[in-house]
Amino acid sequence: MPVRPLLPLWLALIVAAVGGAVMDLAYPSISWWPLAFVGAGLALVTLIGRSAWGAFTVGFVFSATFYLIHIVWITRYLGLIPWFALAGIETLLSAVVGIGITLVYRWIPRLSGGTAVRLLGLPAAVAAVWSARDLFLGSWPYTGFPWARIGMSQADGPLATVSSWVGVTGLGFLMIFVVASVIEWLRLGGARRAVGLAPAALVSVVLLAAPQFPTQDAGTLRVGSVQGNGPSGYFDEREAYAVLEAQRAATEPLLGQDMDLLLWPEGGIDADPLTNGSVAAYLDRLAEEVGAPLLLNAATTRGDDVYNTSFLWEAGADNPVAIHDKRNPVPMGEYVPDRWFYEAIVPDLIGLIQREYTPGTNAPYMDVDGVGVGLAICFDVIYDAVIRESITDGAQVLMFQTNNADFRDTDENLQQLGFARMRAIETGRSVVNISTIGTSQVIAPDGSVIDALPSDEPGAMLTEVPLRTGTTLGVLIGPVVDAVLGWGTAALWAALAALTLLRSRAKKNRPAARRDGSESGGSGAQTL
Repeated sequence: MPVRPLLPLWLALIVAAVGGAVMDLAYPSISWWPLAFVGAGLALVTLIGRSAWGAFTVGFVFSATFYLIHIVWITRYLGLIPWFALAGIETLLSAVVGIGITLVYRWIPRLSGGTAVRLLGLPAAVAAVWSARDLFLGSWPYTGFPWARIGMSQADGPLATVSSWVGVTGLGFLMIFVVASVIEWLRLGGARRAVGLAPAALVSVVLLAAPQFPTQDAGTLRVGSVQGNGPSGYFDEREAYAVLEAQRAATEPLLGQDMDLLLWPEGGIDADPLTNGSVAAYLDRLAEEVGAPLLLNAATTRGDDVYNTSFLWEAGADNPVAIHDKRNPVPMGEYVPDRWFYEAIVPDLIGLIQREYTPGTNAPYMDVDGVGVGLAICFDVIYDAVIRESITDGAQVLMFQTNNADFRDTDENLQQLGFARMRAIETGRSVVNISTIGTSQVIAPDGSVIDALPSDEPGAMLTEVPLRTGTTLGVLIGPVVDAVLGWGTAALWAALAALTLLRSRAKKNRPAARRDGSESGGSGAQTL
């Protein structure tokens, strides 16, 4: 029996639009984390029973309302075209891949309509396709945009600890499983079959009760972190070295204080100390004054390539002592992929983007006097591979340098802070998230805030930052979870498609039954 739509198309479009807006409310700055379940539920009920084109249409509406709200901060400096372009490509890809959810709802009941399959197998398949879509959007086109994974919506809720066991993608899978299982329970009769809630209830208990995966105390690191609030935006008017001077001025209260490391944000130096001798000498003197290594960031040039570079600078050393280049420069922000193509479409806009950063290949890790420091520069915080590599290399603390000046007074900074908090919980590591203009925070391994600086103000923190050793299960098995929910889901979807096609062909080729109950063409009666 074909699966019928739960809602007429006109109503499904309204529900999808509401669902996208509700989903956004689960993320910072609102952070009403339970609404992620509501938004996902509204999305799923609009997809059940639809044709492929119907599924694409309602999926497009859901994704459009979500993304247009979720990343409206792009318009702060970059305007409407980049906002519509990024929201548009994410919406289009989400809607296309979302057709796979509708087909799973169509195929699995045809292959097996048993209650166990409906309450366990079907929700698991739906959650797998949703998770695969998150992974796909997080890796393509170019380096992808994993900004809106549903697991990341739980930074301020009690479910975040689950990420330390199964990673952010695994958390998202379990969330969608609960939603899809409850929907199937209602479709099968709801209250008349209370036992049908068991799968969703069991996973919900796990989500709510799971403690954070334990890591081991390894002492503390006394970190001075500085938010200069200088003119560090792409279009800010400034004189040479203005950002450097702002950072230096905000560092003054820390001079003479005992510290193990001084941390400045992304773009805290508006000149290349690798080629600018006067800036290098300036940093040598600063390291002497501070009496501790400096962890800084600037755009650097090596040969014909330009990098977004974090580097360790020490007094009396052959500097820089260590470097890390940003792994995933932002397309259309830090470089223009296929520039010839986009210049043909919007030449004036593309002409404004003069930067062409090269992706880094060195480790996101530095040894600071025997302490392992993991690194992520700005949007690299959302890429799992960068964070996992730093932990497996031995990071005892994570330090994220960012420049949010192009998105002042928007939710971008708060969303990014939410991701940093999720990384702390997922890895069991403290995070020092320092921004040029704020909000900056020092986050404990359990996700709580130890210290903070408000936005749009210069300031400095001097914090005893807890260190941890040990690898959480979420970091350890995260790549396996991603592979299973990515490539494994693609294989499952293809297998379901093939089995459904084979069954459909077998049914068409089956001899028609006679009215007397015998098979046509047979030699005798056969009971059906």
